[in-house]
Amino acid sequence: MHSGRRKLLLMAGAALLPISRAHSQPSKSKRISLVLAPSNLGLRPTENGGEPGTWRAPEALMAAGLQRAVDAAEVVPLQRPQYEFGAQAGTRIRNGQSLRTFLLELSGKVGDVLDAHRFPLVIGGDCSVLLGGLYGLRLAGGRGLVHVDGHSDFSHPGNYNSAKILGAAAGMDLALASGRGEPTLTTWPKIGTPLAADADIIQIGERNYRGPIFVRYYDDILRTGITVLAVQSVLAEGIDAAAKRVISKLASRGLDKAWMHVDLDVLDQVVMSAVDSPGSPGFNYSQLAALISALRESGRIAGATFSIYDPERDPGTRFARTIVECIAAGMKNPP
Repeated sequence: MHSGRRKLLLMAGAALLPISRAHSQPSKSKRISLVLAPSNLGLRPTENGGEPGTWRAPEALMAAGLQRAVDAAEVVPLQRPQYEFGAQAGTRIRNGQSLRTFLLELSGKVGDVLDAHRFPLVIGGDCSVLLGGLYGLRLAGGRGLVHVDGHSDFSHPGNYNSAKILGAAAGMDLALASGRGEPTLTTWPKIGTPLAADADIIQIGERNYRGPIFVRYYDDILRTGITVLAVQSVLAEGIDAAAKRVISKLASRGLDKAWMHVDLDVLDQVVMSAVDSPGSPGFNYSQLAALISALRESGRIAGATFSIYDPERDPGTRFARTIVECIAAGMKNPP
């Protein structure tokens, strides 16, 4: 059995794993295709009972110059799915049936981009879009997940009462990706479950692992094979060292075609607060861009999702341009 506390202590000081020559070599960088996924299906209603505004993020970031900033070869838009406030038949996940339909469509678009030998850059929407990107990658022969998020998003029926609480996929996307949860969002055609094995998952950025909410609800992630790099540990050792450790982990698992998910609430609320669950500590824009860039330049990331920016929480979309600059800096093609 894994010792969660020991894992966290090892994160800050463990030696980097050597990159074995026996593993397959990383792929060369490819042109980006933007896939716009304007979904808010994975979120609960807002504090005043309204519909979450994350579906507006792709439009806001495109208006702020995203296509030109990342030199996208094409833009692939998906239609906004309809948000429902009540429970849907056959699922205890909010919008579960609609979300499955949307994610299947998204995975097809991601697969088309990969078939064209380009890099799919999916812009959400809420973080449940991760599942569509990862599924598309798996169908294309890739595997592995780097989950960059200020929260572990590890809610599942093993740590909350699904009979009493209507779950929200945006708070359980990592659990769902690892096969924990109801089949609606854990079992997929030709793949089954899970989309990613625990040993092939790296979670970067959890900020609340010492807090009572994490201990009460989510710390079972520390008793799995998932690698957890708390944001405090990453900030203490430095972005470069942490990135090298992640890349070494990918290499040690033979992962040269993995998916990267970036939830923008990993940014410290001091620099970006337009998300449903802002918090501190977190990365600044330069730190996040440096981490993304190092992973992209490793050649071991085949596609990515960016999610959870909510323009309705950002009057005048004052954060949009800086988010675009951060994404562009991180996703630039290596020389």
